[in-house]
Amino acid sequence: MKQLIKDIIFGWRYKHAVKKAVKVQRLTGRKQFVVMYEGKPVVVSKKKIRKLVATHYFAKGVTIQDIERRALFVTK
Repeated sequence: MKQLIKDIIFGWRYKHAVKKAVKVQRLTGRKQFVVMYEGKPVVVSKKKIRKLVATHYFAKGVTIQDIERRALFVTK
């Protein structure tokens, strides 16, 4: 029962993150990623990811392509 509730909550958060990513992409024209952060799906632009990789926020050797492959959803 607990797992069912967790799955429902995750589905709801994921659906809203995807809607937000599409909306922001249409407004700004930038590519948006839906990635997991602290157990929750969040929307992040490719430009922001590029800055984080440049400042070595992620482990050594992590590239934008790695993050794009692991993203739950990517806008075009």
